[in-house]
Amino acid sequence: MKLLAPAKVNIALSVEGKREDSYHELCTLMHTVDDLCDVVYMESADTLSVGFDISGMPSENTVTRAAKAYMRESGSYAADIRVLKRIPAEAGLGGGSADAAAVLRALNRNYGNPLSTPALCELGAQLGSDVPFCVLCGTAMVEGRGERLRKLPDIPDCFFVVCKPDFSVSTPELYQKLDMDAIAHRPDNQAMESALLAADLQKIADNIWNVFDPVVTKDHLELNYIKSIFHSYGAIAYQMTGSGSAVYCIVTEFEHAAVICNMLKENYPQVFIAKPV
Repeated sequence: MKLLAPAKVNIALSVEGKREDSYHELCTLMHTVDDLCDVVYMESADTLSVGFDISGMPSENTVTRAAKAYMRESGSYAADIRVLKRIPAEAGLGGGSADAAAVLRALNRNYGNPLSTPALCELGAQLGSDVPFCVLCGTAMVEGRGERLRKLPDIPDCFFVVCKPDFSVSTPELYQKLDMDAIAHRPDNQAMESALLAADLQKIADNIWNVFDPVVTKDHLELNYIKSIFHSYGAIAYQMTGSGSAVYCIVTEFEHAAVICNMLKENYPQVFIAKPV
């Protein structure tokens, strides 16, 4: 069995405060993108085995944890899982969560789909904040720690250019900085929902916002250079995804996406063109 594990981008992200359980209350609109995917292969086996095409993966990772969680839930205890990594790590693109979600879907399919999609999402919530959404895919409003999801219409046809700079961001440190500073601007989720319902790409672009973006950009001014390339070559919107460090833009024409990609690859090897899933 072969399953794609697509990356996600945050088209709107706000942090609403700190919860009593020490986690933060999130309100974010997420969207999965095609052509920027990890690939999960799975075969039946006598024992659980997990492998990656890159070195340095810890023995206890999101894929292993997802397989064990599903097996505890279903009573099944065997699979050979191999993951081809293509989504950049520490980028805010949800690579590890996408892999975990793909493993949950693959195991469920392999054993005859005993768990519903909501049940898989609930199981995914035990593994990470982005996993429930990565089980669902498409476009959704995600709230709480990521466990509350509401499906929304997908983004109209367009192209994403995603660029991962050389640096990475510590998510815990970023939350600490956000706690200390007042959030000057938050996304208008109601306006974004209306734009999605109307399939109005320009209004969607007008309402893209991530509260983490200015915090990270303040410490890493090279993000302004990447955004300037986006702006100069036809992007209708650009923003950081998740807690970074990847940034993306939206363009309406593939020719613009190709030019932006070629311009950025002179300095950044990890640049990708993708479409909405």
